[in-house]
Amino acid sequence: MTGPLKGLKVLELAGIGPGPMAAMLLADMGATVLRIERKDPTSLGVPRPLKYDLLLRNRRSIPLDFKKKEDLELVKQLIARSDVLMEGFRPGVTEKLGLGPEICMQLNPALIYGRMTGWGQEGPLSNTVGHDINYIALTGALHAIGRKGQPPSVPINLIGDFGGGTLYLVMGILAALFELKTSGKGIGQVVDAAMVDGVASLMTQPQGSFGAGIINTERGTNVTDSGAPFYEVYECADGKFLSIGAVEHKFYKELLNILDLSVLFEKQWEREHWVSAKEQIAKKIKMRNLTEWEEIFKNTETCVAPVLSIAESPMHPHLKERGTYVEIEGVIQPSPAPRFSRTKNDLPKPHKAWSIEDAYEILGPWLSKAEIDKYKKLNLIS
Repeated sequence: MTGPLKGLKVLELAGIGPGPMAAMLLADMGATVLRIERKDPTSLGVPRPLKYDLLLRNRRSIPLDFKKKEDLELVKQLIARSDVLMEGFRPGVTEKLGLGPEICMQLNPALIYGRMTGWGQEGPLSNTVGHDINYIALTGALHAIGRKGQPPSVPINLIGDFGGGTLYLVMGILAALFELKTSGKGIGQVVDAAMVDGVASLMTQPQGSFGAGIINTERGTNVTDSGAPFYEVYECADGKFLSIGAVEHKFYKELLNILDLSVLFEKQWEREHWVSAKEQIAKKIKMRNLTEWEEIFKNTETCVAPVLSIAESPMHPHLKERGTYVEIEGVIQPSPAPRFSRTKNDLPKPHKAWSIEDAYEILGPWLSKAEIDKYKKLNLIS
């Protein structure tokens, strides 16, 4: 692998959702990541063909049984030679397995131990089950999403799992690695990434706006929650949708000029006129197809974009030219992000299940050939 994290060795204890994506992001940036799978056939998450399990890309895996002493010892050998360990179990599970932070950091004092949970390592709910929808519910994010007079709208699991979870775990790991390098202490640390903490952090700007009285808790009445006419999704004549985000005066003015609705401009921030303005804009947008509006708004400063489906997005000319998506072995997927000027990222490689024929390639960054041969003879890896 190439990329800015080339040379970094990461051990991932298999989980679902935010943990695997965090491992994927590190691998996308060039880290060598080894995923420790469960030996039992228990499925993790929603089953799908391996080639479409994109969160597992750019790394290999090995199946082990933590309940067996020999397997556990192998895991400890790998931990002792890793820079980062990542786990996403409930609090206390890795401790029961004999792989808690205290033991692992005795094996490897410089280890960065990343922990991913929904509720955190401490607190009354720390051992309670949950999913993305529950974490965003408790932190005010879910309550804020939806239209006026309607129940909260359930978003796909981007906010809790991948926004508040994955990104904060990765940021925490990278921050801990920087501290390890600059402190001179040579001592790693535990990164406690809780999705409730991450989502609460993502809500910093709305929290401040609420405190200032700029927004209120009634859904669909604020600037960016579908309340404002200049920040909304409108249906076109063909049933497709156009997004408008003309918040700034100059953008809204140009938008209204094109729609022949300039009369609305002076009352942009008068909330009592928002419903009427939305009705007038909606009526105009409904007069043409989406492709017509795209052509009309082309090269204008109006902050508009078509609302595309997952199937349509990779085909958009802008995203195609940038290479935002890439097709690997017949599977379309997002390219690694962000991009670097010097340490370029490799194209993604599909995940391949464990194969004893690949043992030297998979375990080589951690173990010597003699050690791998020893484990082969013991039938520990097969």
